[in-house]
Amino acid sequence: MTDLALRTAPTRTEGRLPALLGYAAVRALGLLALALVSGARGADPRTLLSARWDSLWYTRVAELGYGYEVRLPNGDVHSDLAFFPLLPWLERLGAALTPLSSADTGLLVSALASLAAAAGIHAVTAHVYGDRAALCAVLLWAVLPVGIVQSMAYSESLFTALAAWSLYAVLTGRWVGAGVLALLAGLTRPVGLAVVAAVWAAAVREHLRERREAGAGLRAGAARLLGVVLAPLGTAGYVLWVGHRTGGGLFGYLDVQAGWRNGFDGGYAFARFVGAKFASFPSALAGLGLLAGVALVVWLCVTCVRQRQPLPLLVYAGAVTALALCASSYFGSKPRLLLPAFPLLLPLARALAGWRPRRSAAVLGVVAVASAVYGAVWLNGSGPP
Repeated sequence: MTDLALRTAPTRTEGRLPALLGYAAVRALGLLALALVSGARGADPRTLLSARWDSLWYTRVAELGYGYEVRLPNGDVHSDLAFFPLLPWLERLGAALTPLSSADTGLLVSALASLAAAAGIHAVTAHVYGDRAALCAVLLWAVLPVGIVQSMAYSESLFTALAAWSLYAVLTGRWVGAGVLALLAGLTRPVGLAVVAAVWAAAVREHLRERREAGAGLRAGAARLLGVVLAPLGTAGYVLWVGHRTGGGLFGYLDVQAGWRNGFDGGYAFARFVGAKFASFPSALAGLGLLAGVALVVWLCVTCVRQRQPLPLLVYAGAVTALALCASSYFGSKPRLLLPAFPLLLPLARALAGWRPRRSAAVLGVVAVASAVYGAVWLNGSGPP
């Protein structure tokens, strides 16, 4: 479909309810598996979902504000300024307005945001490829091996919801809404830059098209310009505030990330990490698995381009993928960091949509069970860092 066809295509909503019900069923299956595995191991599933790893940092910010840091024996400094503020703000608000604790509010926010994300993924996919593909895309996102993160008090679900609806707003010409949602995404995770890039790329392309056709109205151009201006304010505002607070100026946030040994090195550290797996057996099997995973992601990226996905989706998915794979630390987090890159699933969704319903349902059902078991075991083990 051309960009013009995308702008004029009717909004599809009739298939959204089945998709959301299917998504909720998959998430319920994952939580049931987590409860069973946790019970067998004597662990508390609620603690696993809301009081470990990053969720503890978000809760601390919600309850005490910024300013906490941990100094490690090797000299590294882990500062809570690495965590963007929108989720802690919502946790604080929920704790103030309801009997829920900040941690429980984080679970509630993630539950609601994951449904909003599923609805946004459906809206984007239905707008481009139709309802059958949209249903498959939502279910594929639900059954990802790290899908359990969508139910944790983490920011992935909130970010994906804001990103998906911002992309939908871009595809339907709602520039101010796209800018506001991109601003909020930029207050949620550093990868909010990917949403900003998608909005800007689409705006530039639209501007060039209008110059060629000489048919743009002043009002449309003003709305687009406002969206472009609003989009980066969330990320820029937080990064500048961190720089002011730390005294590091424009690079203050990068210094904070360096304290976590996190940065962008073009994938060099990750390549060394994968290569080291082949130094012995059976770790070489893990290395092969990592190579297969990276190859799959690259193949999906290439397929998205070959299938001529709309420019905003290509820019967004490409930026999320690059930032995830080329980060220099926390290699075990890369599948989780790729979670918001839902446009990569669209080629698979289109393929599934072409199958007979019973066949696609059977495949998704088997994958959903496997994902639920994997997520439960993973979260009871090392889990996401």
